Amino acid sequence: MTKTIDTTGAGKGAKGAAKAATGLSRRQLLKGAAGAAGLAAGSGVVTGFPTIWAQNPITLRQFGTGVSNLNAIAEKCKADLGITLQMTALDSDAVSQRVVTQANSFDIADIEYWICKKVFPAGTLQPMDVKKIKYYDQIVPIFTTGKLTPDSKIAQGTAPNTVGFVEGPDSKTFAKAPTQWMTLIPTIYNADTLGIRPDLVGRPIKNWKDILDPAFKGKTSILNIPSIGIMDAAMICESAGLIKYADKGNMTKKEIDFTIDFLIKTKKDGQFRAFWKTFDESVNLMASGEVVIQSMWSPAVAAVRSKGIPCVYQPLEEGYRAWGGGLGIARHLKGAELDAAYEYINWYLSGWVGAYLNRQGYYSAVLSTAEKNMSPDEWAFWMKGQPAKTDILSPEGKVMYTAGAVRDGGSFEERMGAVACWNSVMDEDRYMVRRWNEFIAA
Repeated sequence: MTKTIDTTGAGKGAKGAAKAATGLSRRQLLKGAAGAAGLAAGSGVVTGFPTIWAQNPITLRQFGTGVSNLNAIAEKCKADLGITLQMTALDSDAVSQRVVTQANSFDIADIEYWICKKVFPAGTLQPMDVKKIKYYDQIVPIFTTGKLTPDSKIAQGTAPNTVGFVEGPDSKTFAKAPTQWMTLIPTIYNADTLGIRPDLVGRPIKNWKDILDPAFKGKTSILNIPSIGIMDAAMICESAGLIKYADKGNMTKKEIDFTIDFLIKTKKDGQFRAFWKTFDESVNLMASGEVVIQSMWSPAVAAVRSKGIPCVYQPLEEGYRAWGGGLGIARHLKGAELDAAYEYINWYLSGWVGAYLNRQGYYSAVLSTAEKNMSPDEWAFWMKGQPAKTDILSPEGKVMYTAGAVRDGGSFEERMGAVACWNSVMDEDRYMVRRWNEFIAA
């Protein structure tokens, strides 16, 4: 099922847009290619964009997963920039297919980095000039160097930096080091783990292998997105001491077979209650108590909590499975629409959206601007892992945590510094997906 969000109405909020990050203005582009070519977009704040986009209405068609294709972002974009966003939310597999097979059906692709590895070589997205990205030098280094700190080890799987750059404006081949041309402008990421119902599991949960406990038979679930589910399965198998992968993110056929055969046996033994594909499915399984431990996403845990039901995003000894996403621009975009796309992306990184995403339990790609849009207490809770001094509210104003609570997993450095693997596309991806489908059908 898809949902389409179309925000309309007159553009408002010129003052807000004046503060927003900017790309080349339409007027500058109209002065001629020669003049515009020498301008580094985002080198200064350009005002008046709501007026420009109101006089020359621009609609950008964006699609991606429901994680970040949010009505509130479209509405705020319309108010600040006067740009209309038509958003469509799909599951990850449908996103991959649409990028490749329906190149003219979208302008902005909001996709994950492991999907980028699948789709960018198809040539339907255009490399983006980092000189037009105002906050490029403030992007978290995970997306540029692959390391949270200079001493960090790059985790297994499809680390964002490995598919984040290409050699030139027409290239489809990933670069081995940062260049002027990015495949996606990073926006959102997180460290994923298992969600639990602490009131129902009846004991401490410390390891990925705990999902295999016979006490939870018929009350567990993993997500049914092959490229992500296989990584959770690998974390479980390694935790249980069943196998040691050379690289969980790039298994051999033999390792894939071992993992899928184990999953099939576990499924036939009745350990799993369900295999979810959407955010809402995971929330309903946990909120109803049908499942007490499962693969989960941070905002889904928050959604369960918002219903007054205890739910924990449980830190585990083996670490997290991480993922990251960003905005890509369709190859066909040019002229005013391309200018609007850069303007939208710069606005996205300028702080309001980052704060909105952080309040859901995700992380934003430019933390410095997000911090300016959060209260000191919010920032201390979400990013520093400190106890909340006041109730912590969701973006919609609902109480997510009461005063005194501490974020599951602690600080940003503790969570993102404990990433064991990234969501990935393997060399044997087609074989893995075929075997995964055998598991689901078994």
